Amino acid sequence: MDEIRDYYARDREHDRLSHDLGAVEFVRTLDVLERVLPPAPAKVLDIGGGTGVYARELLKTGYSVHLLDAMPNHIERVQADPLLAALESVTLGDARTLPYADATTDAALLLGPLYHLTADADRAKVLAEAWRVLKPGGVLAAAIIPRAGAIAGDFKHGLDEEEYSRPIRERVYLTGEYLNPENRPGFFTTAYFHHPGELETELEAAGFSGVKLYALEGLANLLADPILELSDPVRRDGLLTALRLTENDPALLGVSAHVLGVGIKS
Repeated sequence: MDEIRDYYARDREHDRLSHDLGAVEFVRTLDVLERVLPPAPAKVLDIGGGTGVYARELLKTGYSVHLLDAMPNHIERVQADPLLAALESVTLGDARTLPYADATTDAALLLGPLYHLTADADRAKVLAEAWRVLKPGGVLAAAIIPRAGAIAGDFKHGLDEEEYSRPIRERVYLTGEYLNPENRPGFFTTAYFHHPGELETELEAAGFSGVKLYALEGLANLLADPILELSDPVRRDGLLTALRLTENDPALLGVSAHVLGVGIKS
């Protein structure tokens, strides 16, 4: 975990969702959440909530939000942000051992923890904890990074560091394990990347029913300039309409940079 802490200590997460493909991820995640979450003022746990980017939007729409994250610098940013002052609680903690009571929340978000746990048992613990704290009928939304999506990202950004990046992407596609052995800038940190079907299996094994997978960026993962498409109203509407049209297509899930799995606690 040390390399993961070092990676996020560089404050990479604070504005990641405001530029490049992250802006598409942000818009699309909110689009899906708006459709699948119970209505406000439902209680939502933002587990691995980072610097509160999604919590801020949920608060605006009237949700009761609790945020937990494992990175001290993220928690410091959240506590210093006046736009997050309405959070019900802010906790430095581990998604594998949640400090919340059984069956007390309406929805749980895991928009990061699953892809930073390389061991199957650890991911199972996180999902079991989410299941425990949800009320019957509660909604889980969990994000993963697809293995093929990482290859698409490499191709889009170019192969200038091919000697270094090729073993990384081949390893991650074959095993799911992403390693940046020299901690080079521009590369990710230790992570686990899924085949989309793995996420469905993990959610069902944890007891969730009605599991549905959504490609967030989808084919926008191949765009040269996502911000250009989002900044023009006509092009933005065309892009988001196309992404919603194709979001559940099993043949396209793996190309997306992120996939959101949604399930219900029966």
